[in-house]
Amino acid sequence: MACVRALMIGDVMGEPGLKALEQQLPLLIEKHKADFSVVNGENAASGFGMTEDVLRRIIAAGADVVSSGNHVWEKRDFWPVMEREERLLRPANYPEGVAGRGAVLVEKAGIVWHVINLQGRELMSNIDCPFKCFDKLYRKDSSVTLVDFHAETTGEKEALAYYLDGRAAVVAGTHSHIQTADERLLPRGTAYISDLGMTGVQNEVIGMDFHICLDRARKQILYKMECAENTGEIRGITVEIEGETGKALSIRRIGFPPAVCV
Repeated sequence: MACVRALMIGDVMGEPGLKALEQQLPLLIEKHKADFSVVNGENAASGFGMTEDVLRRIIAAGADVVSSGNHVWEKRDFWPVMEREERLLRPANYPEGVAGRGAVLVEKAGIVWHVINLQGRELMSNIDCPFKCFDKLYRKDSSVTLVDFHAETTGEKEALAYYLDGRAAVVAGTHSHIQTADERLLPRGTAYISDLGMTGVQNEVIGMDFHICLDRARKQILYKMECAENTGEIRGITVEIEGETGKALSIRRIGFPPAVCV
């Protein structure tokens, strides 16, 4: 079986991130000959959560699966959408009974893609164990397994990646909004990066208005955060995967527009 290529795109941040995704993701898919794309959309609606309209825009831009994280719960009227949209994921290790699903199987380009969304517990909510959750969800008959691990600490992200090495084709961290430069192939064939980065305004503070962030940090008053208003850029990775074994062959950081491509 031939090699396939996956794109994983970091947290879409508000309207600037959405516009960047709509303008740039189709070009990235064409440039990298991507067979499948996963986009984290948990901050796409003005920086906090998602709406149905926002979800439609992300999918129309080229996302095959939309992953998320702790902020997906921000807009309660979005919860029914989470129930009915099969390719929209929330972290799988939330307790039973919450809206939505944490994993999905999608057939595309002659491959069964198994996308799993997990959330960390260090410096975050003490939800169910992401390690045990993966063990329950993992399917040996899946051709390619992609994991979005929405977590705070690099140590927890690396630990999960090594735990999944050889089973997941990709373990990509999200949540910090800052793209890390530690992309690598693990010994048993899993591609890893600590954080995909953010799709939004890069020259502010995690995509938010830096004046507000500065006041929050200096004065320790929780002023309402607002998305920065400027041109957004995409951050993420492209991964080449051996279709038959589901092992990663290469991983490369990407940014867009081309002036910031790695």
